[in-house]
Parts: sequence; C-alpha cells; structure tokens
Amino acid sequence: MDRQNRVGSKIGSGGVAGQSESNVDRRERLRKLALETIDLAKDPYILKNHLGSYECKLCLTLHTNEGSYLAHTQGKKHQANLARRAAREAREQGISAPQAAAPQAPTTALVPKKQFLKIGRPGYTVTKVRDPDTRQHGFLFRIEYPQIKDGERPRHRFMGAYEQRQEVPNRDFQYVVVAAEPYETVAFKIPAKEVDMGEGKFFTFWDAETRQYALQMLYRSAYQ
Repeated sequence: MDRQNRVGSKIGSGGVAGQSESNVDRRERLRKLALETIDLAKDPYILKNHLGSYECKLCLTLHTNEGSYLAHTQGKKHQANLARRAAREAREQGISAPQAAAPQAPTTALVPKKQFLKIGRPGYTVTKVRDPDTRQHGFLFRIEYPQIKDGERPRHRFMGAYEQRQEVPNRDFQYVVVAAEPYETVAFKIPAKEVDMGEGKFFTFWDAETRQYALQMLYRSAYQ
C-alpha cells in the first residue's frame, strides 16, 4: 500500500499508517500471540465450515478467522456458556457444587426444562441491500415474533448446505437459520459467499417493544 503522500509523512518514508491499518496490524499481532499460547486442535467447540470460516459449536456463532474465534472465546458469552456446560456436567456426574469447576446452579428439580408448543411460522421480510460506500451487496432480514415468550430472545446461526436434511445439498448456497420459542425455526437460503463480519457490515438487533428481530449481512467484495 502506498503511504508516501499521506498527511504527516516525510518524503522517502513509509508514511503514517491510518486507523484501519493500525487496527489490522493490532489484530494480527494479537492473533499470532494467541495462536502461540492456545492449541485450537484441542478445542472441542471449534468447527471449520466449507467456506473457510470458523463456527463455535457452543455458542452458535460464526467467525472469519482463528483470531476472531480466539477473541470470542475470551468474551463473556463464551465463558458463561462454558460455566453452564461445566455445571450441567457436574450435576450429571453427581459432583457436589464445591467440587465442581463452575459456580453452584439450581438443580433440575427446581428449574424444570422449558416446554414450548410450536405456534407456527413467524412473519418476515427479506430486503436486498447495498453499502453506498463499498458497493457491497447483502440482505436485511426482519422477522416478527409478536407472541414470543417473556425473557426469550431470537438466536441465529449460519448453516452449510451439507448440514441440512431438507433438500439436496448444493455447495453454491448456505442458510441463515433463526430460532425463537415458541415459533417454528426459519431458514433463509442465500448464496454461499464469504460474509463480511466487520464492524458495521454485520449486525443483529432485537426490539423488545415491537418484538421484531433484524439481521443485516454483507458479502465481502472481490477487492477486500
């Protein structure tokens, strides 16, 4: 990248790196440091799909590279799910709470498993979108859950063509799967291109007042 003519640079120097370049360099250094200390081959929750992305089987999240996945494993969501998994395994093995690795949790007798009666498919709209600056194409999904249970929140994941059993697998497509009790799970069939998970490119939003879930995604362009 030519940085010769940036503001603040000197003739003959490499130039002053911008904010985006600094962020890329910082993320790469953190990724290399994490890879030196963590062996992903021993992680039971990482899954590399046919698109080259990485999925967390524990949290059902999608990540573009190992660095993004490693950052996710240090976050609150992944750590909380690990604690819940450890507490459940401790109960199943008959280990008392002080001996378990996770904090004490209520027994299954006090917290009965949720049972929902499916009430049908939610209403939804799908809109094609384009970033005005980068000209990236993508989709905006809006799904309505007017009768969602109190405390419930929609969840999403990306599914490869060979994971589903509803139709003949086609490697040219993938699926966006959204679930929220007590509604039926819905899946949207989209082209199997690499999704841009960068800030402002991919986001989800749950409006608890209108009970509408929004998910926007953009594909990476050929020049990224």
